[in-house]
Amino acid sequence: MNNDQIQSALNWRYATKKYDPARKISDADWKTLEASLVLAPSSYGLQPFKFLVIETPALRSQLRDAAYGQTQVTDAAKLVVLVAREQVESKDIDAYINRIAATRGLPKESLKGFQDMMNGAITSQSPSDSGAWARRQAYIALGVLIETAALLKIDATPMEGFDAAAFDKILGLAGTGFKTAVVAALGYRHAEDSTQSYKKVRQETKEILQYR
Repeated sequence: MNNDQIQSALNWRYATKKYDPARKISDADWKTLEASLVLAPSSYGLQPFKFLVIETPALRSQLRDAAYGQTQVTDAAKLVVLVAREQVESKDIDAYINRIAATRGLPKESLKGFQDMMNGAITSQSPSDSGAWARRQAYIALGVLIETAALLKIDATPMEGFDAAAFDKILGLAGTGFKTAVVAALGYRHAEDSTQSYKKVRQETKEILQYR
């Protein structure tokens, strides 16, 4: 894929308002979208989030009610709820250190400096600040998902317009240590979605991008 194709995909994408419920995402394309979430960057590589792919129609119907009736929740081919840790704790960092040691064949003791640095930077925060940090990491994954979808010519809609507490209750997140951060609907635009013909409105590059 060359530069022109990438820019074309970024211009093509928009926050789809109406999906064609009859169109599905191929297994191959979905595997690539899954990989975009798993491989998305996060600070320290800690991944303080999970991705819930909601497939049960009844569950999606309940979530639609909690999203103020937005049809993307039920009509898009896929619905991904990105949930983030309420608080990042030392046990989460320890589990990550164990994973690094196992994956790279390193003695855990050699990672103590890295572990101490993460604990100092993250677990020293208040629970609310730690949770806010985790939610920001989830948004990084959301951005990677949206761009990957655009490159595949798959529509995506990032969604913040929902009752987060209701989502948490519907999804049974109480006691799991996670809370809903943001939602993404993915699929294919409906021919009747008039917003697909709107010209993209952005600031001029010279106004928003500065070199210093």
